[in-house]
Amino acid sequence: MSAVEDRVVTPLYSDDDAGEVSLRPRRFEEFPGQDKIKEGLRIAVLAAQKRGESLDHVLFHGPPGLGKTSLSQIIAQEMGVQVRITSGPAIERPADLAAILTGLQHHDVLFIDEIHRLARAVEEVLYPAMEDYALDIVLGKGPGARSVRLTLPPFTLVGATTRYALLSSPLRDRFGQTYRLDYYDVPTLIQIVRRSARILGVSCEEGGALEIARRARGTPRIANRLLRRARDYAEVKADGVITQAVAAAALDREEVDELGLDAMDRKVLRALIETFPDRPVGLETLAHAISEESDTLADVIEPFLLKEGFIQRTPRGRIATRRAYEHLGIPYPEPPGSDQLELWSE
Repeated sequence: MSAVEDRVVTPLYSDDDAGEVSLRPRRFEEFPGQDKIKEGLRIAVLAAQKRGESLDHVLFHGPPGLGKTSLSQIIAQEMGVQVRITSGPAIERPADLAAILTGLQHHDVLFIDEIHRLARAVEEVLYPAMEDYALDIVLGKGPGARSVRLTLPPFTLVGATTRYALLSSPLRDRFGQTYRLDYYDVPTLIQIVRRSARILGVSCEEGGALEIARRARGTPRIANRLLRRARDYAEVKADGVITQAVAAAALDREEVDELGLDAMDRKVLRALIETFPDRPVGLETLAHAISEESDTLADVIEPFLLKEGFIQRTPRGRIATRRAYEHLGIPYPEPPGSDQLELWSE
């Protein structure tokens, strides 16, 4: 497991989330937040059921951990069909995709996570399957090769990606519905924490739920993970009750501060401030400085720091903002002549 996957605040799915399946909502009513998306999906599901058709293909994009997999399972549950879950990297050859597609039943849901990582040859096979519910198979090789078209049962493809820009235009255009999932606000995360606590049988006071929610980086997966860590701490140190003080102590122990930043986040900010002072830093250079993959930095670490205003992207690279300096307790270097400018402004 890499250092990023081992972080308690990573939005990526990890072994630590093995118990998270039981916390997944099963109906739209159980899914807090993302109200516009839920309303659009609910209408589409009801319309498809009235017509007796499969739902249009759906594409979810946005940061990891926000509920893309859960929504695909809810769609299947609401449609009364089965869901088959796989990922782009797991489908290595066209034959792998053919085996999955031919195993689907009428109106089933096929969920492909990280769909932007599908191989080009696999993607080509997917086009007629999405448009015509047909699978083109080439039999034989050379001059004697011939193409056979197999009819597939109508199905719904639900794709999920954290890198929307990496999807090819032909694939994007074949989705009838596209939704972007956004980070959750604190009140919604409090609802999620309290629901998860009830399912887990944990006594969690309102203050404890608030403390967990505000450190969860706007991500339900992280909120549930922090709840489990706070539960373990409370069972050993506080008679099993998660109060605000207990939650704060538990998460401080995990090095997750009051704004949700952990040791890796602070390492990135210190690299920008101390290793590369007074100049923007490129993605690859910054990744080398913190000994991490550039894709991981761009997809997993940076989004939250950008959203919260700790770093800023410029045409020349990344820079730390005044908020980053203040959070780390480092004096912010005023630009040359700022005192004179203030004097003139007076």
